[in-house]
Amino acid sequence: DTFRAAAIDQLQIWADRVGVPLIKQNMGSDPASVAFDSLSAAVSQGADVVLIDTAGRLHNKVNLMNELTKIKRVMQKVIPDAPHDVLLVLDGSTGQNAFEQARQFTKATEVTSLAVTKLDGTAKGGVVIGISDQFRIPVKYIGVGEGIEDLQVFNKYEFVDSFFNTKS
Repeated sequence: DTFRAAAIDQLQIWADRVGVPLIKQNMGSDPASVAFDSLSAAVSQGADVVLIDTAGRLHNKVNLMNELTKIKRVMQKVIPDAPHDVLLVLDGSTGQNAFEQARQFTKATEVTSLAVTKLDGTAKGGVVIGISDQFRIPVKYIGVGEGIEDLQVFNKYEFVDSFFNTKS
């Protein structure tokens, strides 16, 4: 995420909290270049997992969406079948706007899984059911807060039950 102000600092804080290395460049750097550097470093260090954060892209900004194709192409110079998973993170409080986001992101890149966040408030994130169904993308994670333990593996039974929970 080289586009959003303070994104690099936020990513560094989280990397430090969980004890993982962060490959970064300066704000405004070419995102594909950062992805290339990250994969190259991961290969040389024998890493098992690499997360590439391409956040900060608005689905209605054509140039930012087009960068996703470039990032994938550059990643494949290091690992030919990369990326292995493309996780689209949707804000559970945006309602129907999430449908448009999913539509535009699936046009720009092959989204293979979903995460829905901000389910710790009044948002129930029900729109994700329709998105998962319409675009045939499984939900992997839900976010129920801002702490390390608040990103949880999605449990479809608990998710549906939460719509009918009458406890205060």
